[in-house]
Amino acid sequence: MILVVNAGSSSIKVGVFTTDLTEVMAGQVSGIGGALAHLTLGTEDQNVAAPDHDAALVMILDSLARQGIEASALTAGAHRVVHGGTSLVEPCAVDDTVIAGIEAATPLAPLHNPNNLAGIRALQALAPNLPQYASFGTAFHAHQPEVATTYALPKEARSMGIRRYGFHGLSYAWIVTQFGDALPERLLAFHLGSGASLCAIHKGVSVATSMGYSPLDGLTMGTRSGAIDGMAVLRLAEIYGAEEAGRLLNKESGLKGLGGSNDMRLLLAADTDAARLAVDHFCYWAARHAGSAIVAMGGLDAIAFTGGIGENAAPIRDRIVKHLALFGDVPVHVVKADEERQIANDALACMKGAT
Repeated sequence: MILVVNAGSSSIKVGVFTTDLTEVMAGQVSGIGGALAHLTLGTEDQNVAAPDHDAALVMILDSLARQGIEASALTAGAHRVVHGGTSLVEPCAVDDTVIAGIEAATPLAPLHNPNNLAGIRALQALAPNLPQYASFGTAFHAHQPEVATTYALPKEARSMGIRRYGFHGLSYAWIVTQFGDALPERLLAFHLGSGASLCAIHKGVSVATSMGYSPLDGLTMGTRSGAIDGMAVLRLAEIYGAEEAGRLLNKESGLKGLGGSNDMRLLLAADTDAARLAVDHFCYWAARHAGSAIVAMGGLDAIAFTGGIGENAAPIRDRIVKHLALFGDVPVHVVKADEERQIANDALACMKGAT
């Protein structure tokens, strides 16, 4: 069985999968480092003492053992890592070189990679003989053409890693997996949730995506502004200071900034001008960016939606598709997001490749 670990700043989400990708159990420890740390896993739901990620993983492994899944039954640990930089572009076995690569990419994802590493190191300490694998949120986009990833900046700035990386890669990889042999040649995929992006997938390969150097770029999102003129960002930094401007763009903008809430369900139900503008903005700019993606893959054969909004908000799907009607009547698919299962699938592929 494979233990999938998704470590955040104050939580560790886990899933246990068999080798045929059946989920046996799932849960998490939340509130790590606080007085209200809580374990929810299988049939267990209780407060725990989890001062750090190491302690949280101990709680998880102990809970699994109490529910019949001993550590000795695990064949691998598999981790989500947000950013692989330019060197970690495929799922891989974790070794010292990979850990160094994740550390090197930390300046590109300072809020995420250190937590992902904490999960890897904690599991290494608890189960040193358990093989571990990593899947990277940026890897699916790593083979885009240079013209798609390069900002028109001087060479010195580009040499510091300022380029487009793209995110939500595990979600898009799962979509491709679900189509199997029926994968359309030119697939426009939307991951719509609190974070929102799209990807142009040509013959199973990402050729363009809406997020760039960071997850801020592209579509209107729950609390992120999406694409915004760099001079406007500099002006906000001048007025508010860089830290507060960053908080405003990432935490107070998007649907929340326009409509007062980042919950699409509330906005769709609200009868206010602000809510209507927020919804219109979300759909309009999703379609605007989609036009660019369709150009990048030379046409459109099908559309796929995933993520909380993409899966559950039919009015949003319909409005976006209506904007895109000029590209022809193409099939529209809804794919249930399952990044944890994709991570398990990646680990299995790595294990098979090593035999």
